Formats: sequence, structure tokens, C-alpha cells
Amino acid sequence: MTRLRATLALGLVLAGVLGLLGATVRVPFVALGDGPTFDVLGTGQDGRTVVDISGPAPVYPTSGQLRMTTVAVTTQVTLFGAMAMWASGNEQVLPRESVYPPGRSSEQVDQENTRQFAQSETDAEAAALRYLGYPTAVQVGSVLDNSPSAGLLAPGDRIVSVNGRAVTTPQEVVDALAPTRPGQAVTVTIQRGPLGAPGPRTDVTVVAAARPDGDPRGFLGVTPTNIVDSPVDVRISLGDIGGPSAGLVFASAIVDKLTPGDITGGHVVAGTGTIDALGRVGDIGGIRFKMDAARHDGAEVFLVPAGNCAEAVADAPEGLVLARVGTLGEGITALQAVREGRTPAPC
Repeated sequence: MTRLRATLALGLVLAGVLGLLGATVRVPFVALGDGPTFDVLGTGQDGRTVVDISGPAPVYPTSGQLRMTTVAVTTQVTLFGAMAMWASGNEQVLPRESVYPPGRSSEQVDQENTRQFAQSETDAEAAALRYLGYPTAVQVGSVLDNSPSAGLLAPGDRIVSVNGRAVTTPQEVVDALAPTRPGQAVTVTIQRGPLGAPGPRTDVTVVAAARPDGDPRGFLGVTPTNIVDSPVDVRISLGDIGGPSAGLVFASAIVDKLTPGDITGGHVVAGTGTIDALGRVGDIGGIRFKMDAARHDGAEVFLVPAGNCAEAVADAPEGLVLARVGTLGEGITALQAVREGRTPAPC
């Protein structure tokens, strides 16, 4: 009898210890779930207009909602918490390294997400103004100290071509430099002066160096950015949000505010997708959670990047119309269909 009591007591102690460990010890996993959505035609949590446009060009009133979507990431996951999330099916439990790569801290990943969000704002503005017919170009945004371009190129230099290949976007600059190897001379044709009245073209020779990250491509040490010759100033304010996936929605909001009429027709539309300066829409992660959150917040239509269509169709919540979008132009066409009571091109 004494042995039985001792065995039971030991079992209770072990169960208590395991329960405590399961409820408190963190495991190397993260959980993805529905994140908040934001109406970019309205104001943010701080009361500021999300997409604010000023200048001599007319800015038109809007109605309805155009909601950007996010994914919530839970980083502090316990063993029992991970098991409960997995069992519920409402969240996706993933190894931590799938979100936070080995060798990079959470702070570094957050900083990169912030940088990508800022770049998405710049690309959204360029894509929208290009769609509206304003002239665009690419310029040197920054030059690293002690890099091959230091003293040769300067911030604000408009890049016309790279090794004779005409460029008008940062991605085209990257593509033109792709064959370059360390030690190779690169001819960068630039112009100095405002976009509307640039100076003469000048060829600048830069000898590429080895890239710090070990990539075999040559390294010039410049960051290309977009410039747009337009009479408006676009400012996007949305607080502590990261990542590039709001580009399509931001660009659509800019087009809406700079064109007569209401692009949503008073409807609630949500969406996601990266965008580049040429208006090309890229796919994203976590679309299931973005669609669920959008539907919860009243969205009737969801703008889906073409590359995410198969996944979206499989996971779409009931009652949410999916519109396939491969470019900004296709996104605007989809919104116009919604405004006119037609069904947009489906996934």
C-alpha cells in the first residue's frame, strides 16, 4: 500500500512538472493567424489620413472601403499552445526559422520588414502615377561610403542606361547588372538635373567590386530608386506595419484619389499583393488568413495576386468574391467592375 501511494505521488508530481513545462516553456515555433485590416481610403489608428495627397492636381472624394490585409505572427509559443493552435486549425504553426532565418535576430527581421514596407510605398506611388500617365525614371537613391561608386555617382543622379541597356526602374538596373562580375568595368549613363529638364547625358565608368554577401555578381554600392515627375506629393501613414504586400492596395488608393468617380462604388473591397514600379503584382504568403480577416471586416471582394489564385480558391471563406490581379491595370479594371455591378475576372 505504501509503495502504491508513493507511485501515485510520484506520478502526480511528474504530471505537474510536465504540465508546468508544457504551459510555460517556449518551443521553436511561430503561429500565423488573422491579422488586422486597414481601410487605406480612410484614417489610421492615429487619426491621420492613410493615403494623403497634396499639390495642385485635383484630389477627388472617395466612398466605400479599400482594405489592406495583414497576417498576425505569434512568436512566444508554448508546447501546449502549439498543440492547441494546431488542433483548432485556426492558425498555422511553423518552425521559427521559416519566419526568422537562422543567424538573424527578430529585430533584424523586423527592420527588413520595415524597409520592405517603405519600399512598397515608393513603388506603389510610382506604379500609380505611371498608370495615370506621369513620366517616371530611376535615380541613384544612395551611395555607400568606400564603395566603387563613391565619388563617381551621387544621390539624385538619374540613371539612363547600364552598359548600354536602357533602364527606367530599379529592377531594370538590377537586371542589367546581373551579368556583372568583380573587376569588370560598368558604364553607367546618367543625367543630372530635374526630371522635367535633365542635363546632358554623361557616361561614368565604375569598376565593380566583390559583393559583401558573397554573391558572384559585381557590386557597385548604389541603391536605385524611382522618381516621378508629377505635381502631387503622396504620403502614406499606417503606423507599425511591415512587409511589401500592401503595394497593390496602396497604388489602387492613389489612383482612386487622383481620378474622378468612386472606384469602389461604395463597396468594401480588400486585397493584397506586392507591386513594382511597372505595376506588376507579385504573390504573397498567408493569403488564407488575409481573406478570413477581410471577410470578417465586411469585405465583399478580394483582389488576389495571380500567383496566389489556386491557394485562394481552395481556402476562400464563403461569400467572398475573388478577383484575379496580375497588374495594377487589372486591379483597377476589377474595381471598376465592382463599381458597375459586374463580376470581376475570377481566379
